[in-house]
Amino acid sequence: MLYGQEHVKRYVETDGEEGHDWQGTTVGILTTTGRKSGQRRSTPLIYQPYGDAYLIVASKGGDDKAPEWYLNLQADPEVEFQVKGDRFRARARTATPEEKPGMWRTMTATWPAYDDYAKKTDREIPVVVIERA
Repeated sequence: MLYGQEHVKRYVETDGEEGHDWQGTTVGILTTTGRKSGQRRSTPLIYQPYGDAYLIVASKGGDDKAPEWYLNLQADPEVEFQVKGDRFRARARTATPEEKPGMWRTMTATWPAYDDYAKKTDREIPVVVIERA
């Protein structure tokens, strides 16, 4: 089972042949710029296509604190995203309140645990929209 930076390494080395299909869903690699360090940070995240965009969820397993990658993209929304061998520059944004319900349904259809995560925290768990630059 791949996790964390080993997941990123194998995914990138194999253009997603290893790591894209994971526990019955699909994973992409999000690369943000660290808001404090300025260093590039890559994270494997469950995604789903949504029209011309991709969706990811800033759940951190229902933790009360947002994931670091989400804080990074709030500071600098210019990111890279990789789906299999397609690595591209993109802009990340938080789904609007009007968009979120349909997008949340898309994401819980592929990873039902997101609903459980939402029950574990008072934090509003954002859906993030990744749009090609």
